[in-house]
Amino acid sequence: MLEFKYDTQLLIEGNNLDEDVISAYFTEHFKGDCLLAVGDDEMIKIHFHTNEPWKVLEYCASLGEIYDIVVEDMDRQSRGLKG
Repeated sequence: MLEFKYDTQLLIEGNNLDEDVISAYFTEHFKGDCLLAVGDDEMIKIHFHTNEPWKVLEYCASLGEIYDIVVEDMDRQSRGLKG
Protein backbone atom coordinates (compact mmCIF):
# COMPACT_ATOMS: atom_id res chain seq x y z
CA MET A 1 0.00 0.00 0.00
CA LEU A 2 1.32 3.42 -0.96
CA GLU A 3 1.59 6.16 1.67
CA PHE A 4 0.28 8.75 -0.80
CA LYS A 5 -2.30 7.38 -3.20
CA TYR A 6 -2.93 10.07 -5.81
CA ASP A 7 -0.54 11.43 -8.41
CA THR A 8 -1.87 14.96 -8.97
CA GLN A 9 -0.68 17.01 -11.95
CA LEU A 10 -1.89 20.29 -13.42
CA LEU A 11 -0.94 23.62 -14.91
CA ILE A 12 -1.70 26.98 -13.29
CA GLU A 13 -1.94 30.04 -15.51
CA GLY A 14 -2.01 33.41 -13.80
CA ASN A 15 -0.22 36.64 -12.99
CA ASN A 16 2.74 37.03 -10.67
CA LEU A 17 3.00 33.31 -9.85
CA ASP A 18 6.00 32.36 -7.71
CA GLU A 19 7.14 28.73 -7.69
CA ASP A 20 9.02 29.22 -4.39
CA VAL A 21 5.91 30.59 -2.64
CA ILE A 22 3.77 27.79 -4.07
CA SER A 23 6.30 25.12 -3.03
CA ALA A 24 6.48 26.57 0.49
CA TYR A 25 2.67 26.56 0.77
CA PHE A 26 2.51 22.91 -0.31
CA THR A 27 5.20 21.93 2.20
CA GLU A 28 3.46 23.77 5.04
CA HIS A 29 -0.19 22.85 4.30
CA PHE A 30 -0.34 19.49 2.47
CA LYS A 31 0.82 16.00 3.34
CA GLY A 32 2.50 14.36 0.36
CA ASP A 33 5.73 13.82 -1.53
CA CYS A 34 7.41 14.16 -4.92
CA LEU A 35 6.53 17.86 -5.17
CA LEU A 36 7.43 19.58 -8.40
CA ALA A 37 6.39 23.22 -8.90
CA VAL A 38 8.23 24.74 -11.84
CA GLY A 39 7.60 27.50 -14.30
CA ASP A 40 7.59 31.26 -14.45
CA ASP A 41 5.41 34.13 -13.25
CA GLU A 42 2.64 33.27 -15.75
CA MET A 43 2.55 29.45 -15.71
CA ILE A 44 3.47 26.80 -13.14
CA LYS A 45 3.46 23.03 -13.62
CA ILE A 46 2.49 21.09 -10.48
CA HIS A 47 3.23 17.43 -9.77
CA PHE A 48 2.45 16.09 -6.28
CA HIS A 49 1.62 12.78 -4.59
CA THR A 50 -1.08 13.19 -1.92
CA ASN A 51 -4.14 11.57 -0.39
CA GLU A 52 -6.17 14.78 -0.73
CA PRO A 53 -5.93 15.99 -4.33
CA TRP A 54 -9.08 18.12 -3.95
CA LYS A 55 -7.21 20.38 -1.50
CA VAL A 56 -4.39 20.81 -4.02
CA LEU A 57 -6.88 21.69 -6.77
CA GLU A 58 -8.69 24.17 -4.53
CA TYR A 59 -5.47 25.97 -3.59
CA CYS A 60 -4.15 26.04 -7.16
CA ALA A 61 -7.49 27.37 -8.46
CA SER A 62 -7.15 30.27 -6.00
CA LEU A 63 -3.91 31.26 -7.78
CA GLY A 64 -5.22 31.35 -11.35
CA GLU A 65 -6.80 29.24 -14.04
CA ILE A 66 -6.04 25.53 -13.70
CA TYR A 67 -6.09 23.08 -16.60
CA ASP A 68 -4.56 19.86 -17.95
CA ILE A 69 -5.62 18.33 -14.63
CA VAL A 70 -4.69 14.70 -14.06
CA VAL A 71 -5.39 12.79 -10.85
CA GLU A 72 -4.31 9.16 -11.02
CA ASP A 73 -4.82 6.49 -8.38
CA MET A 74 -1.32 5.02 -8.07
CA ASP A 75 -2.54 2.25 -5.74
CA ARG A 76 -4.87 0.92 -8.45
CA GLN A 77 -2.10 1.24 -11.03
CA SER A 78 0.29 -0.75 -8.83
CA ARG A 79 -2.30 -3.55 -8.72
CA GLY A 80 -2.48 -3.59 -12.54
CA LEU A 81 -5.86 -1.82 -12.67
CA LYS A 82 -6.79 1.24 -14.66
CA GLY A 83 -5.74 4.28 -12.59
